[in-house]
Amino acid sequence: MAFAFHVIANKCLWRVIAQFTFLGNCPKGGPKDTTKRMTYFPFHVDGAERPARWLITCDHATNTVPPFVNGGTLGLEAPEMGRHIAYDVGAAGVTRALAGEMDAPAILSNFSRLVIDPNRGEDDPTLLMKLYDGTIISGNRHADAAELEMRLNRCYRPYHDALAKMAARQMDTVIVSVHSFTPQLKGRPLRPWHIGLLYADDTRLARPLADILRAEADMCVGENEPYGGHLEGDAIARHAIAHGRANILIELRNDLIEDPADQKDWAKRLAPMLTEAAKRAGV
Repeated sequence: MAFAFHVIANKCLWRVIAQFTFLGNCPKGGPKDTTKRMTYFPFHVDGAERPARWLITCDHATNTVPPFVNGGTLGLEAPEMGRHIAYDVGAAGVTRALAGEMDAPAILSNFSRLVIDPNRGEDDPTLLMKLYDGTIISGNRHADAAELEMRLNRCYRPYHDALAKMAARQMDTVIVSVHSFTPQLKGRPLRPWHIGLLYADDTRLARPLADILRAEADMCVGENEPYGGHLEGDAIARHAIAHGRANILIELRNDLIEDPADQKDWAKRLAPMLTEAAKRAGV
């Protein structure tokens, strides 16, 4: 599947024209060998010209391994590539549906977090993982500095360049980053939360959104759960905090969003909550 898209921001000087081939995003498998000769692009934009000031992002949207990385494989079987270690299960569907509900653009990565993690700083030691939740990533075992630089240039940096341009299209952009988490890491306790809100020092959107979510009788809400809300150089730090943009990172438990219908239901539920939270926050 290939298409071209145009992005125009603030009547401006930049336009992205790209051919894109979706190689992954399959919840139960890895990339297909039959696509290796097709054009690859490291991100996908939905609704580039939608007018809302919201920008919905998905850093771990797919389990794609581009053909220039070990011939399109990391040496893992399909069940492993279908786990949370390779991508955020269900997050892409929620991202697209939420962007549609809010009449906002969305940007999604098109490479597995195991290829290189776009939600890490370039100097983060977990940028390129060789062991994740008990699984050895054999395709990364011998990845050296040259391999890392190649993946930065062909996946990570183009994604962040596009995200930066999308975020700059309006003066008052609000960034919502959609992620998902596994109900249980190997050897760890079960995680009870349905949804987690991750944030650092900027709590403008987080505080009212947490209050709104906790008013729902069926919602178990975690703040800075199941992870801490600040990681130096991550996508929110780079594109929101550094520019003073209001932001929130939403983590959804992935067993609640495996099905497309559930993804749409969560998007419909979250959209008015986000709008109300922004209103209460005055952003």
